[in-house]
Amino acid sequence: MLARIGVPRMETLFDDVPQAARFPALELPAPISQLELEAEMRALADTNAAARRHVSFLGAGSYAHFRPATVDAVLRRGEMFTSYTPYQPELSQGMLQAMFEYQTMICRLTGMDVATASHYDGATALAEAVFLALAAAPGKRKRVLVSSSVHPHVRAVLATYLAGTEASLVDMRLGEGKSGEPAPSIDATAGAVVLASPNVFGQLEDVAGVAARAKAAGALLVVVTDPIALGLFAPPGAQGADVVVADGQCLGLPPSFGGPSLGIFATREAHVRRLPGRLVGETTDGSGRRGYVLTLGTREQHIRRARATSNICTNAALGALAASVYLATLGRHGLRRVAELCYHKCHYAAAQASRLPGVVLNPQAPDAAFFKEFVLQLPLPVAEVNAVLLERYGIIGGLDLGTIIEGLSHHMLVAVTEVASRGDIDRFVTGLAEATR
Repeated sequence: MLARIGVPRMETLFDDVPQAARFPALELPAPISQLELEAEMRALADTNAAARRHVSFLGAGSYAHFRPATVDAVLRRGEMFTSYTPYQPELSQGMLQAMFEYQTMICRLTGMDVATASHYDGATALAEAVFLALAAAPGKRKRVLVSSSVHPHVRAVLATYLAGTEASLVDMRLGEGKSGEPAPSIDATAGAVVLASPNVFGQLEDVAGVAARAKAAGALLVVVTDPIALGLFAPPGAQGADVVVADGQCLGLPPSFGGPSLGIFATREAHVRRLPGRLVGETTDGSGRRGYVLTLGTREQHIRRARATSNICTNAALGALAASVYLATLGRHGLRRVAELCYHKCHYAAAQASRLPGVVLNPQAPDAAFFKEFVLQLPLPVAEVNAVLLERYGIIGGLDLGTIIEGLSHHMLVAVTEVASRGDIDRFVTGLAEATR
């Protein structure tokens, strides 16, 4: 192999790594007993400001939601916890049935025809969706129009996936472009249009309107959404979306420093042959008994690499299982109740906070509807406000938007879920008042 690529020896492969970084001195401490180690690890863990011990208003993609006890009870069962990629599907009936149920619930939730169960998170699911859209759009289209209100980190993952391809990312402002110039048009050169609703600011977009424009141009619309919001609002599938993706962390998975998570992916039946990942179907065996099979496996572990639609080779099945248990536990009415609580508590918090002197609510789009998150423009740096909230009130404040979006310093993104009580919200507003006084 070295001769084939023209490298004389193995060490040459590491020439670009600085010498000082190749074998750093680790300076490990002396060995200690398990008892001492556990005590030290607990002490280190206690220095974290965790959502389980603090009231948290931090969101932007990873949220503190209520997790029914049934979720962990199922996940910790040995036959579920150790289940992995079903290389021999006929021996994995339990997990295959769970994935079949998951797909069914995701289709009902998003209003789409088919769903897969094998994506890392919402960002990678979006990248796979764009590949599907570019392949399905008529002609050789290379432009991907991405709404400027899609989370910057998600857009960065998409850009990484498309690096080295002929596709080009174009920032799409749904109103006017920068400096008052017209926004990029959705025309015959566009293969995919990406829209987030709720967007990075928690606001709802005109999915149906953008879907009509995309369809008229022959492009496919990919909608990034929040699964909890779909318990209250019309699903993207009913509004004309061609592909729906989301991050499923909010469906029974803890924040956990941002992962592991779950990528939700659903689309129309017309695109089933281009699905990344795998599709589980229900059938009957030779004796007429119900069974589950891999109806479609389009990963390189199932078919030749050149024909694969995805090269992610793990499963994320445990996250999908958590979402299945969460949705089954809540049911349709329970999910709607969670969405209603998020909506009303969020609006209560926004109304109270916006009454404070010098605080402006959603300055980027004052009249847009919002769900679970909103923006507060503050009279001083967000970091200073968050320090007061944490040190004096034990509250984890919102995200400093200036750290991810240029030009939005002094802007805090606040997330309010069903776990925040009215007292928690009132304390948050009191802390804001003290910090901004």
